[in-house]
Amino acid sequence: MNKPVSTQQATMYCGIDVSARTLSAALIGADGVLAQREFANSAGGHKELLRWLVGPVAARVRVSLEASGVYSLDLALVLDAEPWIELAVLNPKLVNRFAETLRRSKTDAADAAVLAEYSRRMPFSRWQRPTASHLELRTLSRYISSLVVEQAVLKNRLRAAESTVTTPRTVLTDLRRALAAVKRRVERLRGEALKRVEAQAQLRERYQLLVTVPGIGSVNALTILSELMLLSPTMTVRQWVASSGLDPAHRQSGTSLNKPSRISRAGNRRLRAALYMSALSAARCDRHLGGFYRELRARHKTGLQALVAVARKLLHAIYGIFKSGRPYDGGLLFPGSALAIQSTAG
Repeated sequence: MNKPVSTQQATMYCGIDVSARTLSAALIGADGVLAQREFANSAGGHKELLRWLVGPVAARVRVSLEASGVYSLDLALVLDAEPWIELAVLNPKLVNRFAETLRRSKTDAADAAVLAEYSRRMPFSRWQRPTASHLELRTLSRYISSLVVEQAVLKNRLRAAESTVTTPRTVLTDLRRALAAVKRRVERLRGEALKRVEAQAQLRERYQLLVTVPGIGSVNALTILSELMLLSPTMTVRQWVASSGLDPAHRQSGTSLNKPSRISRAGNRRLRAALYMSALSAARCDRHLGGFYRELRARHKTGLQALVAVARKLLHAIYGIFKSGRPYDGGLLFPGSALAIQSTAG
């Protein structure tokens, strides 16, 4: 939608709460008045939203919305294409912290108003529009992951069916055919994904770096790469950790509340799951990460806590190899450890 943009415009602030079917929008005008409206989360609804944002006065609009996967992606692409809109796509954890000081009720309209206030009050970080090839790779990778889940369900059903003599042969045959078909689809689609990786220099380089990290095989490398490539190139490693939900969430207040810290889980669950599976392997096969795991266990951390810490270390390692362009080196990841000193001496 075309809209004249002048250098002396007032800025309006908008927050949009996104769900699968609806968009709840709140707009703080130049006069400070809050207006709210609901739209369908569809192509037609996105156009109506743009017409509403244009309004009677030519103004720049700063929009904030929470990252909510596929439900917010199409909207973000539409908004980012307009030169008069400045868009921020926020980690829900940041918004929740901000909302604690403002929100008295939890509704879509209230959430939208909180996001509008966030746009007005907080430092702005503009959303970096991902490339079409990166979006396609992530979509393909996530579809493969859904097929892998389907494959696991079929395996379990077949195992259960084979365990009893009451299962008709025709059921066994059908389950085996269905399982074989899903396996072929997964293999074919992984081949397609790898072709896309090989076709682009940056994707190819980063994939090759990823498989040098202990515990990250070709399957997990594809998942991790497809999720990380959509993060802003300006993000720090701490922001990577927060976006994956691997950052610790402390629960302590005076003497009445002092519970063990847990990870926030307020982030990308697919990336978090892939890193955790890689940590399971890395803790066994890499002497640096394995030593780190054993050290944590010796300090009375639970197995789960130690593995989560290894997963977080893996994310730090990935950040480092992407920035440097150099393969994984455990001695750099644990510079003060005895193993690192031995590696340097050797």
